[in-house]
Amino acid sequence: MELNEYQRRANLTDQRPTTEDADEMALVFPLMGIASEVGSLVTQYKKHVRDGDAYVLFGERIKEELGDVLWYVANLGHKLELDLDGIARLNLQRTAERWPQEGEALPSGLLDDSFPEAERLPRELTIVFEETEIEGRMKLVLTKDGTQLGDPLVDMNRDPDGYRFHDAFHLSYAALLGWSPLLRSLLGLKRDSDPEVREVDDAGRAMFIEEGLSAFIFNYASEYKFFEGSSHIDSEVLRTITGMVSHLEVRVRTIKEWQEAILRSFEIWRDLMKYGGGAVHLDLPRRTITFEPPA
Repeated sequence: MELNEYQRRANLTDQRPTTEDADEMALVFPLMGIASEVGSLVTQYKKHVRDGDAYVLFGERIKEELGDVLWYVANLGHKLELDLDGIARLNLQRTAERWPQEGEALPSGLLDDSFPEAERLPRELTIVFEETEIEGRMKLVLTKDGTQLGDPLVDMNRDPDGYRFHDAFHLSYAALLGWSPLLRSLLGLKRDSDPEVREVDDAGRAMFIEEGLSAFIFNYASEYKFFEGSSHIDSEVLRTITGMVSHLEVRVRTIKEWQEAILRSFEIWRDLMKYGGGAVHLDLPRRTITFEPPA
């Protein structure tokens, strides 16, 4: 049976159809139904754990409970004018983006491949992080080929938390996603040959979004030991991130790519914290970023 056909037939048995006077309650009914049936599923599994093979009706009862969940999902979708086929397709698309099957290739092109070489992010790049005393305070200085990039950095926090090393995030976005408006700005690589791209993807709003993402992710990561030992990031966090960049060129990168870039960026950040600096090497064609401790 096709999902849309199931949905059509299931809704013929709806005892609380949508009416103009009761739209809200019509939605509450399937929502409460989903919640209660999930509870029933848990109850059936509890009996299975308790009684083991003696609970011979386990398979049949689970099938019934799953069917009830499906009925309420179909009913809720109908009342929200969503068809089950569309819901299923979207779910498969999102799960494929986050967990692609072995052998599925990620997009190989870099976002600025079509631009003149002088406007592209460097395909290979090394940035050195070094803490040095400036005006009686220890500050972090970033250099490329001996030339300082931007202003010296501090944590900008009453309690030192290592945020001064957060450029590791921007470098990781550049290496693994091919995207970093802030790095473009630091290197003077804005794409003036395309006024729209220059205005949308390389200018102030895009840079503020990237900096905001870094602060948002850093705050989230602080609650999870800065992702040490972690292999995944909460789906809602990743969806928030992709939503924030949905109008930018980086929107073509998948949730999985974002997750890998973020986790890798914190590996680099932790190394920089551990050694108090070091060199970070980017290889954009190979999508790699590596750390070298200071001499």
